[in-house]
Amino acid sequence: MPDVHTPARPRARAHDGGPGAAELLDFVRRTAADRTMVAALPLDPQGRTWIRLDGPGGSEAWLIGWPPGTGTGWHDHGGSRGAFAAATGELTEQSLAAAIPTEGWRTLELADGVDRERRLSGGRGRAFGPHHVHQVLNLSPETHAVSVHAYYPPLPLMRRYSRSGAVLRLEEVERPEEW
Repeated sequence: MPDVHTPARPRARAHDGGPGAAELLDFVRRTAADRTMVAALPLDPQGRTWIRLDGPGGSEAWLIGWPPGTGTGWHDHGGSRGAFAAATGELTEQSLAAAIPTEGWRTLELADGVDRERRLSGGRGRAFGPHHVHQVLNLSPETHAVSVHAYYPPLPLMRRYSRSGAVLRLEEVERPEEW
């Protein structure tokens, strides 16, 4: 049987010329499947580890190791769109199914029914838009997880939030030089 070549689908660009959500998701999934790349990440039992990667079309990407029981806390991505995929282990994403305004508030009361939770493992991933607020957790008591994340434009900042019931409170704004 002859080899069959399927042409690559054209990658849709976002209105700002950067990679769209589908291209970011494709990148993180392909990178998560690269066993050599994933194995190159040093793992620390005490805290998260990471390696910065070059993402597609000028995006910023990260390979991140998650020890058992670690997480990010609630945060956003400073107006960047993004995607992430689990390479090994399982991650839980808790997110808000609402476009959260990024400016002009310190405390916000969330409506009922906005909470979402998904588990990602084995190359599964998801893309998100510029107003996405979530936290990512490795809930395993014994297994490290590794994931790949990509953002466009590169992260200008991250807002960190605390959450008590339906109340989301802005706690701090981090700049790239603090990572």
